[in-house]
Amino acid sequence: MFPFSSQNPYPSERSATYARGGMVAASQPLAAQAGRDMLARGGNAIDAAIATAAALTVVEPTCNGIGSDAFALVWIKDDNGKGTLHGLNASGAAPKALTIDAVKAGGHDTMPMYGWLPVTVPGTPSAWAELSRRFGKLPFADLLTPAITLAREGFPVTPVISQLWEQAHATFTKAFTEPATQGWFETFAPKGRAPRAGEMFKSDAHADTLAELADTSCESFYRGALAERIDAFSRTTGGYLHAEDLAAHQCEWVDPISTRYRGVDVWEIPPNGQGLVALMALNIVGGYDDLHARDDITVLHRQCEAMKLAYTDGHAFIADPAHMTTDTATLLSESYAASRRDTITDTACDPTPGTPPQGGTVYLATADAEGNMVSFIQSNFHGFGSGVVVPNTGIALQNRGQGFSLDSTHVNALSPGKRSFHTIIPGFLTRDGQALGPFGVMGGFMQPQGHMQVVMNLLDFGLDPQAALDAPRWQWMGGKRIAIEAGYPLHLMKELRSRGHKVESAFDRTGFGRGQIILRDPATGVLCGGTEPRTDSAIAVL
Repeated sequence: MFPFSSQNPYPSERSATYARGGMVAASQPLAAQAGRDMLARGGNAIDAAIATAAALTVVEPTCNGIGSDAFALVWIKDDNGKGTLHGLNASGAAPKALTIDAVKAGGHDTMPMYGWLPVTVPGTPSAWAELSRRFGKLPFADLLTPAITLAREGFPVTPVISQLWEQAHATFTKAFTEPATQGWFETFAPKGRAPRAGEMFKSDAHADTLAELADTSCESFYRGALAERIDAFSRTTGGYLHAEDLAAHQCEWVDPISTRYRGVDVWEIPPNGQGLVALMALNIVGGYDDLHARDDITVLHRQCEAMKLAYTDGHAFIADPAHMTTDTATLLSESYAASRRDTITDTACDPTPGTPPQGGTVYLATADAEGNMVSFIQSNFHGFGSGVVVPNTGIALQNRGQGFSLDSTHVNALSPGKRSFHTIIPGFLTRDGQALGPFGVMGGFMQPQGHMQVVMNLLDFGLDPQAALDAPRWQWMGGKRIAIEAGYPLHLMKELRSRGHKVESAFDRTGFGRGQIILRDPATGVLCGGTEPRTDSAIAVL
């Protein structure tokens, strides 16, 4: 192993990446290469996205896995030079045996983070299979081959992933007490510790599971041998997730939602995802016509205030769409945005929901030479997820159910068969019916905040995709608390304080999201990509 420090003491600059034949932007180089290899074999952007996503479950288990949920925005180019944007919601529902009474009977006043209680049906395998079935070119089994090889032969762990792995191990050593979570240590810390940067890590069990998914087009996970193993482990360790829950799962094609911002249509997945929050925030700031200087106190203050208002509304109104009492169109209306904008003053507010009129995540982006593009995201929710690992499979189950409320009157209250409020959101940009490209910033509740900042960096401040991701970020932490990433000018932090914000200077950049951007010139087909400096990201091109 190389005796290097994993910390770079110096600022680093990276240029935007240009290509014409195809591009894959992802949070780990080997995963990006897996997607690029599919393009080189004649596959399209959809094939590349699936291969990259599968590889990420191996090389970045600190954020995602086979037991994750997923969402995608897919642009399919047509013969007229334009195309169609498709949305895929592959989030899973709460098990039918999981109720508020069951959670409270276990002594919980809120949904716990670890163990079986926060486990919902994983949707990621269904997303891979459905994307391939509808839009892929290569055989599905071929798309998982790079991930299988990485799991079987091993891969060198990258620095940021090693850091996150070590933090998780330290936390789990104290937090994991249930029998169902003890397998995490055997699977992800077989040496009694997290792997170090540059150290090889492999998992034959993960490789075997990926091979089973490849052979069955993921059917085994929901109605086959893998489903039976998940069911058996759940029943022997007090779980709620059973075979009938897995068999009932189907991912759903949905109509993406959008708002027009500075002449560009910004697209997100509709609820139960929180992409609506990013669009509402953009609607609010879109009413100002003087947001041209990025490092300006008025601009920064208004950004923060708009995000507070949008997020507060999001938590009050967004849920499984079957349970929402306020419709998306109302929340995206200009009249509602104007009413929220009118509440913004020159001082920081402590936000409350408005009154509408009644009526651990990975992100990747791919593009091919034909003009097809994919914005894809999959996530365990918190790091490795629930800590429940199905023995001898490498499957770490997500803890997405931790997002449910135990207040039975809340729109996002836990209910059997219901999908929770979801943090992961892919984004996409179009103009005049033509694709500009996919973008995303992963990171829990940072995601819509990252989306808003990246879109404004591109459209208001004229930054290229790489600079838009490199730029320091801020994060609303609740109430009047604003965390400011190192790199923001000191005078802005002081002026924010003078306006009533409780400013916190943050030196750990991992909490400010990790994004990717690919933009396409409609006239030439040239691709311009940016990748995240806050993690081990890479862009692979053809």
